Amino acid sequence: MEDVRKQSRALGVERCISQGTSPRDWEGTLKLAREMPDFVSPCLAVHPSDCTEVDDAQWARMQQLCRENAIAAVGETGLDYYWAAPDGWSEGDYHARQKDFLVRHFELARELGVNISLHTRDKAGAGWLCFEDAFSIAKEFSGVRPVFHCFIGTQDQARRIFDELDGMISFTGLITFKKTEQVQAVAAWCPEDRFMVETDSPFLSPEPHRGECNIPGRTRYVAEKIAALRGVSLDRIAEITTVNARRFFLIPE
Repeated sequence: MEDVRKQSRALGVERCISQGTSPRDWEGTLKLAREMPDFVSPCLAVHPSDCTEVDDAQWARMQQLCRENAIAAVGETGLDYYWAAPDGWSEGDYHARQKDFLVRHFELARELGVNISLHTRDKAGAGWLCFEDAFSIAKEFSGVRPVFHCFIGTQDQARRIFDELDGMISFTGLITFKKTEQVQAVAAWCPEDRFMVETDSPFLSPEPHRGECNIPGRTRYVAEKIAALRGVSLDRIAEITTVNARRFFLIPE
């Protein structure tokens, strides 16, 4: 982690958000934040792909950890219809379980006064059912601002997130890949106060490091691509996204 911090800061990235998404990494995420308070801001949640493995006692434990520690947001949670239901679960029951957990996460975020980081992923050709289901749940919790992380949707979907949810979107290294014209167009258009940059480390390493293990510092390459798409300087994108991230994740100056 010390190497990750040094490499990230060499690329101009001063802080990262670490999202613990299962019982296996909640404690580890908080430990990192305690050891590196100037670099790591923690979030905790149950990832939708793990929802069938988390029982009521584990959920209560996560709630307790969130109440006892200064978390930056609830997340990463959401809905994932990409993967098949685990053994012993029908697809309908699996999706219902995910939606139940997403409601629980929104209730926790509202209780704690923090925002929420959302994951939405669907099967190719399935339309936007996952997005629509998550959007409908989010509408029930005004006051809890969502960020739709790793955004790959349309301009119309982004506008609905902004106008109806007071939410945000976040761009990953996908924006640097070929054949991602749709999300590049959204990045070129998006209002300044509505987007952030991220890596989804250790996944989705941007060009010119595609296929490698990703690190937080490579948000720099995402920002460089957005700057080029918008015809502005990298410094301007850095300024915008830093302000947005500090506000959304309650990061102190």
